[in-house]
Amino acid sequence: MLNNIGLPGLLLIAVVVLVLFGRGKISSLMGEVGKGITAFKRGVNDGAKELEEQAAADAKDVTPETDKDKV
Repeated sequence: MLNNIGLPGLLLIAVVVLVLFGRGKISSLMGEVGKGITAFKRGVNDGAKELEEQAAADAKDVTPETDKDKV
């Protein structure tokens, strides 16, 4: 359905959106989208860091238990 839009169709859509919403509204919307993407990336990086720290903490104590430790 959308396989044959092409460049002229995309330009027409962009012009219609610009006329309907105005330059200021689109600019603020894109700013909010950028902030959302930044927050998402930060969350993904924090989650990955947390998983790495958990894996490192689990890997630190790999000594087997002895009979002395059980008592």
